[in-house]
Amino acid sequence: MGSSPNSKPKIVRGTAGYVLEDVPHMSDYIPDLPTYTNPLQINPAYSVVKQYFVHVDDSVPQKIIANKDSPRGVHFRRAGPRQKVYFDSDDVQAAIVTCGGLCPGLNTVIRELVCALYHMYGVKKILGINGGYKGFYAHNTIALTPKNVNDIHKRGGTILGSSRGGHDTTKIVDSIQDRGINQVYIIGGDGTQRGADRIFEEIRRRHLKVAVVGIPKTIDNDIPVIDKSFGFDTAVEEAQRAINAAHVEAESGENGIGVVKLMGRYSGFIAMYATLASRDVDCCLIPESPFHLEGPGGLFEFVERRLKENGHMVIVIAEGAGQELVSESMQSLQKQDASGNKLLQDVGLWISQKIKEHFSRLKIMHINLKYIDPTYMIRAVPSNASDNVYCTLLAQSAVHGAMAGYTGFTSGLVNGRQTYIPFYRIIEGQNKVVITDRMWARLLSSTNQPSFTVSKIGAEEKTEDEPTGEQQ
Repeated sequence: MGSSPNSKPKIVRGTAGYVLEDVPHMSDYIPDLPTYTNPLQINPAYSVVKQYFVHVDDSVPQKIIANKDSPRGVHFRRAGPRQKVYFDSDDVQAAIVTCGGLCPGLNTVIRELVCALYHMYGVKKILGINGGYKGFYAHNTIALTPKNVNDIHKRGGTILGSSRGGHDTTKIVDSIQDRGINQVYIIGGDGTQRGADRIFEEIRRRHLKVAVVGIPKTIDNDIPVIDKSFGFDTAVEEAQRAINAAHVEAESGENGIGVVKLMGRYSGFIAMYATLASRDVDCCLIPESPFHLEGPGGLFEFVERRLKENGHMVIVIAEGAGQELVSESMQSLQKQDASGNKLLQDVGLWISQKIKEHFSRLKIMHINLKYIDPTYMIRAVPSNASDNVYCTLLAQSAVHGAMAGYTGFTSGLVNGRQTYIPFYRIIEGQNKVVITDRMWARLLSSTNQPSFTVSKIGAEEKTEDEPTGEQQ
């Protein structure tokens, strides 16, 4: 992605190794901007709260574990309302857009953005952009008010509709400029946030007084820096239903195997946390932890052993796990969707078929395998209580930041505190399960599954030492 020559990171350094990775402010490229008294100072709900306004120097550390000799490290600007704002409420024309796949909590974020703008800051002109990024230049809009978003948090999906792709920076910014929009709230995953970054750069190049704010949305929890993304808790909770069903099916049949495929294109967080929460799972397979099927220490060997021990088992597999094995056997092509994501083969169906073929070929034992894919059921549910609260905090923080003149940032939770994170940190990589970390060790101790990576290495070393040995 190309970047503007003015888009260097905004870094502030202090004593003892303190580093603030700050977010852009409209005053960085538009001189002599007027300021206004924050309407919250006379809002009866907030004026009585002591220290409600965030101090200009408040920041949140990215890492909180340190020793006596550690530098203070990287910090992000703390989110929240400021004493002064850079928009007159009557002049604000806000726009909200949702992009990418569905996720529990989208409607809650929309609702809370509208209510924060309207009730906290007195903003009356709020547009919803229909159908993702292309809605900007397709002129698909809906007027949003607290009344018409009042109960949308009780429904799944997004009332604005969503789509992948459709990003045309010039057309989008032209539309923003033509419509007189001066605050843009963009809800979406890493691809969407990359698009938001390009929109921000073009707006800065044109010296427009427009705040561009991202709200990170990924059900897979694969956006870096932030503690978690909204909808993740709901997804883990809803995944329990599928795992419970798979366990009942497996336990009720002779040599029953329940296979559940969960979301996780590149990151296996949902599969890992759902497994830990369930305690009924015997094997969890994720993209970060390679596995093999045949031979000593392979999946087939473990399945045989677990069936002999317990008479049944449950396997949870993330959609991105084992894709290299699927590609080898199916000779799949490297295709992408409109957002640039790799199109994955259905690893759940594939592994189910491979297990059936293995037991049929060797005639070891008769198995009853049931495969469950709850992906679209999970994506479509409303957010739970925990995610509803989190969505509220994300939305309100985003509005506070935009009104205070900050732009080019994502609203996110870091170490339990709401922060403003520059776009470049959000789009620099992906958050993945660290299989050398304690959380993965906790999962292995819960399922008692082997670490297939270690087993494979051991098997390969043994093969090298004993080239004439037969594969068991």
